[in-house]
Amino acid sequence: MTTSTDGAAPARQSKVSGSLTRFRASAYVTGVGLLALCATMIIEYGFGNAAPAQVYSPIHGVLYMIYLVLTIDLAIKARWSIKSTVLVLLAGCVPFVSFVVERRVTHRVQAGRDVF
Repeated sequence: MTTSTDGAAPARQSKVSGSLTRFRASAYVTGVGLLALCATMIIEYGFGNAAPAQVYSPIHGVLYMIYLVLTIDLAIKARWSIKSTVLVLLAGCVPFVSFVVERRVTHRVQAGRDVF
């Protein structure tokens, strides 16, 4: 006997899977982008050349906003707690942390668990 909710789990898993793929790409891009931002800051403050930072800083801002949107999308679909969502959002602010958190999120979401 089947119920109307039997098909809901695979459909939800499909939505989470697509959101996870988008999140993973954005986490990687944000991590690389943050490292590039650090390099532009070194050029600006260490060598007195502000041009690279003036060009790249707005680009990094847009990349981070995309990361925020895709993280919230995944958090809603995977039903994370608010604490987990906020911590993953903040992970995009610290160099190298987005790479570590991306791996943790991937393993936890695939296992159907909350991130933290």
